[in-house]
Amino acid sequence: IPALATERQFAQHLREHLEEEQLLDGRYRLQEVPGGRVALPVLEEKLDQLRLPLKIPCGLIRIKDPVPSRAARRRTPAQKLQDELRQLLGESWSEELERDVPRAWQRHGDLVLLSEDSFRASLWEKLGPALWETVAWALGARRLARRGRVLPDGMRSPSVTLLLGQDSWVEHVDNGIRYTFDVTKCMFSPGNITEKLRVASLPCSGEVLVDLYAGIGYFTLPYLVHAAAAFAHACEWNGHAVEALRRNLVLNGVQDRCHVHHGDSRQLELRDVADRVNLGLIPSSEEGWPVACRVLKKSTGGVLHIHHNVETLPAQTPVLPAKQGSQDREVQHPMEDRGKEILGARIRPEWQRWAEATATQIRGLLTELHGQPWRTSILHIEAVKSYAPHVHHLVLDLECRPALP
Repeated sequence: IPALATERQFAQHLREHLEEEQLLDGRYRLQEVPGGRVALPVLEEKLDQLRLPLKIPCGLIRIKDPVPSRAARRRTPAQKLQDELRQLLGESWSEELERDVPRAWQRHGDLVLLSEDSFRASLWEKLGPALWETVAWALGARRLARRGRVLPDGMRSPSVTLLLGQDSWVEHVDNGIRYTFDVTKCMFSPGNITEKLRVASLPCSGEVLVDLYAGIGYFTLPYLVHAAAAFAHACEWNGHAVEALRRNLVLNGVQDRCHVHHGDSRQLELRDVADRVNLGLIPSSEEGWPVACRVLKKSTGGVLHIHHNVETLPAQTPVLPAKQGSQDREVQHPMEDRGKEILGARIRPEWQRWAEATATQIRGLLTELHGQPWRTSILHIEAVKSYAPHVHHLVLDLECRPALP
């Protein structure tokens, strides 16, 4: 079987990544391989979807005699599902149908969300309700839904069909935070968990946050619940997401410390209020930069967290060492305490150029807005995940302060 081999200190982070991307082969256990490394099994049919975490050194190997996992010694949900469907179909069962049976799915409470490539063959549709009742029983769910492609409506609305059940509202617990949302109208991205954990650890006590693209509260809630922000202004234009956001604020007991602004954040009338601004929109949050500059406190400034998808050249391009810039382009790469490599040692030239260009543009916007010089300092560049070959979701932590006379 194929497996990814890495040093033991990185094994847990790699395992979490593979589980989030639904690439881990649960039939086999992690096992030691020569060189003091640990091998994690991956699904062979999904190797073309493999996007390795940039901060974790690992390599693809083949294991001839893999050790079965404990779960494999008993019937897994996926095996149980296949067995039940095979019994339901009898002689109609085929290899083509077997390929359409999912091996992984998302679970939100008693609802299971299937992937868009599940049950594509026409025969499945002929089974009617019996199919979905069998699937739900095998997976221990009461409700079923199937994901489709994200709609190109500017709001990243999901295309999800409810297959079994009447109510499409679900609840999901993530890092001690409760999220509720309508699975047919709002997206929940488990791939952003590393950034949500990082946000939760930021020192925001006493600060005012402006979240320009709040959604259902992906980042607003970690700032309020764990990072101890004093108050948040959450901006969102999708009415379905706003409804979920309001419910989530109440669920987590922070509704008195947040004001929801329903509408286009580019028309936001707030000024001079924020110590910190979150710009969590991809592929680019550039349209929100002028607003972010306006809401920063003009006397003291603050920190912008700027999300962006950056294209990286193929891997043979050498990486740059951590580089110190001028006073206005200070580059710092703080030590990470989560068992990861120091990002500064793996900074990519394209990331550095994008960060410096962004810092220069933000500095110009602030200087023009206030009629006096400002300085911008690059505090950190965080790689969240890869979206496609050589395209990476980055977050730039940019400190912005009025220049002393």
